Amino acid sequence: MTRSGVFTDEVWAVVEPVLPSDVGRRGKRWSDHRMILEGIAWRYRVGAPWRDLPAQFGPWQTVWKRHRRWSLDGTYAKIFLAVQESFGPLPEESKLVEVLVSIDSTRVRAHQHAAGGRGDRWTAAALSGGTTELHDSAA
Repeated sequence: MTRSGVFTDEVWAVVEPVLPSDVGRRGKRWSDHRMILEGIAWRYRVGAPWRDLPAQFGPWQTVWKRHRRWSLDGTYAKIFLAVQESFGPLPEESKLVEVLVSIDSTRVRAHQHAAGGRGDRWTAAALSGGTTELHDSAA
């Protein structure tokens, strides 16, 4: 069972006008922006991979492509501005802030050589098991 309805009608009335229109766009019409945005919010709230997105939000590829497009073309920035203009600055504990501001941890990676540190920084006693604590010899 998935939860939707993250965006109330009041918030949606502010967000919808700033979303891109498919009028004049060639090809297949876009699926419902609101359902796509709900899918994006669900994915970030749950922390699931895109492929695990429930079918009620449509194909995961569609949701991912729309999220990527909106990330690159500034649509999310327009959404933030519209919400701030209508509702004022959002409090830290706001659910909308949690949904709209998130970090995709798959993009936060360390360099392949960052797994270990220099061997000369740790004391021999700590490394040999003489103590359970590591002592930084550089300090």
